[in-house]
This record gives sequence, structure tokens and C-alpha cells, in this order.
Amino acid sequence: MLRFAEPTYLWLLWLIPMLVGLRWLYGMRQRKRLKRFGDMQLVRQLTPDASLIRPHVKFALLMAALSMLIVCLARPQMGTRISNEKREGIETIIALDISNSMLAEDVAPSRLEKSKMMVENLVDHFRNDKIGLIVFAGESFVQLPITTDYVSAKMFLHDITPGLIESQGTDIGGALRLATHSFTQDSRSGKAIILITDGEDHEGGAEDMAREAEKNGVRVFILGIGSTSGAPIPMGDGSYLKDEQGQTVMTKLNEQMCKDVAKAGKGTYIHVDNSTLAENTLDKELSALQKGEINSVVYSDYDEQFQAVAIIALLLLVIETLILERKNHITGRWNIFRRGK
Repeated sequence: MLRFAEPTYLWLLWLIPMLVGLRWLYGMRQRKRLKRFGDMQLVRQLTPDASLIRPHVKFALLMAALSMLIVCLARPQMGTRISNEKREGIETIIALDISNSMLAEDVAPSRLEKSKMMVENLVDHFRNDKIGLIVFAGESFVQLPITTDYVSAKMFLHDITPGLIESQGTDIGGALRLATHSFTQDSRSGKAIILITDGEDHEGGAEDMAREAEKNGVRVFILGIGSTSGAPIPMGDGSYLKDEQGQTVMTKLNEQMCKDVAKAGKGTYIHVDNSTLAENTLDKELSALQKGEINSVVYSDYDEQFQAVAIIALLLLVIETLILERKNHITGRWNIFRRGK
């Protein structure tokens, strides 16, 4: 399996068509100037050593070499073996509230962005564990099924915005229900649901679902984010969300509700603020969970392939240097000699 360790550099390949376009425009201007100078046939007779093809060949070789160098920067790697590995770890489902109230900025840079940063840091600490991602507002859906692919988890995490769900509100019970049924069946590893919310539950039933999760052997962590004093909800245009009476809506952390849900599921409530205390507490709690066997398919023995690509680029540059833009007189004389024979 081929992969690139630094795929961002591949965007530089767009330079190739841009340079080709610039050269084409330059060639058009040159031809127009030559036409003003005189008849093209006469110009060619006055410059018998000029080659029409060689400059194009040299340019093509340069572009090919540049492409290879860009690929080198991206560090191509080849996975030589697929292995099914059994590891000791836990399964964790992250349920992230993406209702509009999560845009409040009482936690920097915002409740939602702080939550995403926490999840990303959590993923960085995972080694042999599985992770799944659920987003919810007025309804819930699985953003990422439970997996050991941490790269995909981060990629999906970055794409999360409140616009993913049209139905606004906060249905914590529905999120807990979906999370409880999203774990690997018959797995003996420790299971945890980490639900991150500001606690404005509009649907009810969250405590009942927390109890059901606990009966299924799932540890429930409720992370309450925001301040109890409240904050306005920015609309993205410099204004704030207003109610029907034209008053600015203030969204507050419903900390008591979060604590009640955690207690119902015999879980843990953790308050999230601008410090790293919540992350440290969560790491300690997760590390205490029972670890079980987790099967994962892994591409192993990735070998760097940039050396071969670099050699190709070097050969292209050498060939480009050896080709002269003018016609080769030595070759021409050899052809005349052969015709004389």
C-alpha cells in the first residue's frame, strides 16, 4: 500500500500546469515578435542552428524533474505487509454536542473548538484503543464508526460544525442511546462514553439512557463545558443570537443536569474550563478501565521510497543538461558522413 508521510506538499504539483501555461503564453508572444521581424521561413533560414523541438523537450524534462522533487518532499512510503494484530486496549465513543449554543466563547476559543481540541489531545494519547465519534444536537448520528484509525478520527473531527445537523436542540438521551449501541459486539474490553455538552437538554430521557449504558457495562463520562454565568451565541457576522423579543440569548452551562446524568449512570462528571485539568482527569479515569483484546488490521513495515524518486529526478536533470537547445553539429556531421557512404 502506497502512502505519503507529508501529503500536504502534493499541493505544489499545481505549479506544473501553471508553469506550462506561462511558457505557452511566452511562446505565443515570441512568435508574434518574430512575425513582426520578418517572414517565418526567412527567419528559420537565417537561424539554421535553432531547434524547434529541443527547447520543448528540455522544458518537459524540467517539469518532470520538478514533479519528482515535489513527490520526494511528500515522502512516499510503501507498506509491504498487512497484519491482523491483537492488542490490549479500551473502546471509547465520543459524543459531541454541536448545537448552536456550543459556539459560545466563554471557553476559549469557543465551547465547540475547545471540545475538539480536547478530543484531539485524547486521541494523541491512545495507543491500542478503539475510538468512535458521534455528533448530536436535536438528533444524533455516527460521524465515525468505532475504529483504530486515529488519522481518520482527527480528519472527521476537523470537519465538525453545527451545520452538520439541521435539527437544533440538545437530545442527550438520544446521543447516549446511539453511543451505547455503537460498540463492538462481544468485546470484553473496557467501554466508555465521553459525552461533551453544555447541558441544555431539551428532550429528556438522558438519565434513563445513562442507567441503561451502565447496565451494559459502559462507563459514562459527562464533560460539562462552559460557564454557569452564561455567554451570548455569536452568529458569525459580528452579531449575537436574539430571541423573539429581540433580547440577546445567553446560554449557560446546566451543570446540575450534567451531574445528575453522570450519577444516574454511576459515571463521572468533569467540568471543562480554560485549563487542562479536565483533560488530565479524563486521562487518569480512562487508564483505569479494564483493557481487553482488540483486533486491528495494520499496514506495517512502511519503507521510505523517496530515494528512488530522487534518483529519477536527478537523471532527468542530467539528461536535460546534456540536451542543447541548438542542433548538434557532431550528430549532423555523422549523419552526412553516413549518407556519403
